Amino acid sequence: MRCTMNKVAAGILIAFVSTGCSIKRIAVNKMGDALAGTGDTFDGDDDPDLVGEALPFALKLMESLLAESPRHVGLLLATSSGFTEYSYAFVGQPADRAFTENVEESNRLRGRARRLYLRARAYGMRALEVRYPGFGLALDSNPATALSRVGKRDVALLYWTAAAQGLAISASKDDPEMIAQLPVVEAFIRRAAELDEVWNEGALPEFLINIEASRSGLSVSERQSRIDRYYQQALRLSGGRRASLFVSYAENSSIPAQNRAQFQELLERALHIDPDQRRETRLATLLAQRRARWLMGRMDELFLETPAQAGKEN
Repeated sequence: MRCTMNKVAAGILIAFVSTGCSIKRIAVNKMGDALAGTGDTFDGDDDPDLVGEALPFALKLMESLLAESPRHVGLLLATSSGFTEYSYAFVGQPADRAFTENVEESNRLRGRARRLYLRARAYGMRALEVRYPGFGLALDSNPATALSRVGKRDVALLYWTAAAQGLAISASKDDPEMIAQLPVVEAFIRRAAELDEVWNEGALPEFLINIEASRSGLSVSERQSRIDRYYQQALRLSGGRRASLFVSYAENSSIPAQNRAQFQELLERALHIDPDQRRETRLATLLAQRRARWLMGRMDELFLETPAQAGKEN
């Protein structure tokens, strides 16, 4: 009897040891699930600087978990979106603010932001590759065919992968190879809009405002017409609740048109939104308002004509 019990015990031990890796993977995946769902914690925070200081640790933790569970789509998405948001808000925007005072520091920050955007894009592409094997190769040969495989559940993946690449392009204006990738970014967003036009309350047409503003080969009137169309669409879908929309339209429409009054009005609309009314977008609103205040402080640099000069002409 004792011999039989020993054999059973030995069998249990062997089974436990042989499944140890599986148990570890399960634990990692559970933690990955938890981290992938922490976006709400950050999105609802009322202290952008606190979030900016906390995000690097969270992102490195996500990368550590991905080393153990490299095909965890939720974690790949969270890592892609996290790096994109962190890089834009806490590296890219400081680079813009530093430009007028310290060009060398601004360039250093912009280079760092570019590297982080490309890292974010890589995580998004990995997730798409897990969902749709062969996606990367298909994208290189025929973007339309590759994107036609992507379903509605992966709209967020399309958005954040495109955002990361688009921001990397914006930080690489002297790199023709990067700029040549802009049509792929647009294809991602247009596919996402086909699948779920109302996703994230107008985030997709708001993105297309930036695409149209950077497009070459259009007349001024045609570019403005396209920007206006996407602005109105985003405004309708958001109900006027996205502060970033007003900031984006002010930068991409009012500055090129040298419409100072419209620029100020748009930024004031962004600043009048109460961040506390919607906890799920509190951080995004605060960050957009931070940029709006910075832009308002630069109006005399951005517009050739001051209000006093306009009054004299009238």
